[in-house]
Amino acid sequence: GIYKTRRPAVNMCLPPLQWQTYDVEFTSAKMGANGEKTANAILTAKHNGVMIHDGLEIPAKTGGSRKDPEGTPGPIKLQGHGNPLQFRNVWIVPKK
Repeated sequence: GIYKTRRPAVNMCLPPLQWQTYDVEFTSAKMGANGEKTANAILTAKHNGVMIHDGLEIPAKTGGSRKDPEGTPGPIKLQGHGNPLQFRNVWIVPKK
C-alpha cells in the first residue's frame, strides 16, 4: 500500500521465504517555475504479476519520505522496516 493514501487493490503476498516480485512505474510530482506543484505523483504497481495500483495519484509526500521538496530528483531507497530481507534483480529503467 501507499502510506496514508491507499491500500493495495488485492493482497498478493506469497508465503514467507518465497521471492516476491514488483513492477512499478512511477512519475514524480511536477513543479512549476514558482515552486508550486502542478501535478501529483502517479504510481502504477503490479505485485507478483497482479495489478495492485493503477494510475494512483499520490497527493502528498508519504511517511518515510526524504526531506527534499516533493518533485525533486533524489535517490531510490528500498525499505524493510527492520525485518530480515533480501533484494535481487533490481532494475531501474528511465521512462522514455
